[in-house]
Amino acid sequence: MRLGIYLSTFLLFISSFSLKQKKASDFTPTFTISENPTHKIPKGQIYTFGYLEVLENRKSPSSKTIKVPVYIFKSRNPNPKKDPIIYTVGGPGSSTMPSAQYMNSYQYLDDRDFILIEQRGTYYAEPHLDCPEWSLAIYESNQPNFDSRNKDELFENAARACKERLENRGIDLNAFTTNEIAADIHDLVQVLGIEEYNLLTISYSTKIAQVLMRDFPEKIRSVVMDSPLPLEVNYDEESVGNLLQTAEKLFADCESEENCNYAFPLIKRRFFDYLIEKTNNPLEVSVQNPKNGERETFYLKGKDFISIFSSASTEEVARIPFEINKLLDGDLTSVKEQLISLFQEPGDGAGRGMRLSVWCAEENPFNSSEVIENETYKYPEVTGLSPVVFKDEICKIWSVKTVSEIENEPVESNIPVLLISGEYDHETPVKWAASMTTHLSKSYHLVFKGWKHTPTTNWSNPCAMEAANEFFNNPNRLPNPLCLNELKNLEFYTGY
Repeated sequence: MRLGIYLSTFLLFISSFSLKQKKASDFTPTFTISENPTHKIPKGQIYTFGYLEVLENRKSPSSKTIKVPVYIFKSRNPNPKKDPIIYTVGGPGSSTMPSAQYMNSYQYLDDRDFILIEQRGTYYAEPHLDCPEWSLAIYESNQPNFDSRNKDELFENAARACKERLENRGIDLNAFTTNEIAADIHDLVQVLGIEEYNLLTISYSTKIAQVLMRDFPEKIRSVVMDSPLPLEVNYDEESVGNLLQTAEKLFADCESEENCNYAFPLIKRRFFDYLIEKTNNPLEVSVQNPKNGERETFYLKGKDFISIFSSASTEEVARIPFEINKLLDGDLTSVKEQLISLFQEPGDGAGRGMRLSVWCAEENPFNSSEVIENETYKYPEVTGLSPVVFKDEICKIWSVKTVSEIENEPVESNIPVLLISGEYDHETPVKWAASMTTHLSKSYHLVFKGWKHTPTTNWSNPCAMEAANEFFNNPNRLPNPLCLNELKNLEFYTGY
């Protein structure tokens, strides 16, 4: 069943007229209902779908408008709480809209309405900042016959081609920042007449939450940040070190568990020695190209083998020592499966342009080139593994304006916040969330032992989602759902 009108007050704001010729100060954002949702919604779920129309660049008097899709899902509770949850996913560059298909699994709807908003520039937004050129460059650089000396030129040309194509469409690349996304959410709250709301954010979108808490705190009742990325952290400067530190913790936990240590003795030392040896003497691995049936040869170094840890999901964590031991014993089955996947056709570069704009305006400018250089060659196990998401030259080509210094400073707030971390999350490690508690006076921190990135999206075990929902119902204490007591210490798979 479709919900034609979410609340009668919304109608006061809904209209569909063009304001492209008006000054920015004269513009009024609008929400227009659409009969064409992005995804098929489960039967029985009442919802409204539409588009929020906002200025592309709020600082430009002559700015065009853009549209971002929004789902408003009605609570399953006949008497829902009046403060909805607004949700947007990570990235930057990922789409929130696919979550709409799985509303039956979201516990939040048991208590209140749940609103999904797409980040500007991502897949279902208008415009969508795609970069198929970049995906093609990734594909070409991963082929076994690619000359790595041409890698920088390959990606520079891809960035240049994507930028030219997007700008020829009239897109202002400076307008796709965390600040503008936060302002979009603030506009949505105003347009819908919401008096008070809660925020659910994961990974990159926790930066959006921090900006909202700083710049538009008035209507925010509570915030859940799953796998938080603090504004003040320079991600690129730490990424390789965080990866190795988290891997070391997992190995230490294996060695402290009797069965794991018995099955895989000295796993850390043996694996790290292996990485160093292969960095100095790359391993030759031959696989069959599924496209033409020919044998292709790859030469793998330590920085390639660390993916056994980095690419594992929460469901796969318990098998990591087992998979590493297979490698050390000469079993390359899993490695070859990963290599064969490199022959798959390149993707469409969904949201890549938006990611470039965010990263080149907000992360790259605050990096220290000396720290980056040191991080690249500091660790003999993975020497040459670049910590940067986009190199300096790429961001020079993208040439967006640097955000102000305040976007690299911690946010101080007394809004109730629940910080959720996965114990083995190397992308947004536990220490980052712990550091945020210093500046968030009403914050609580839950660490899910044995889990990795974004615990609230662990569909095999919804305990983190349950904790988040309990927090939304009572944001003045640390949630303690029954499922937390049922979580057991990670039992490593040994094959026995």
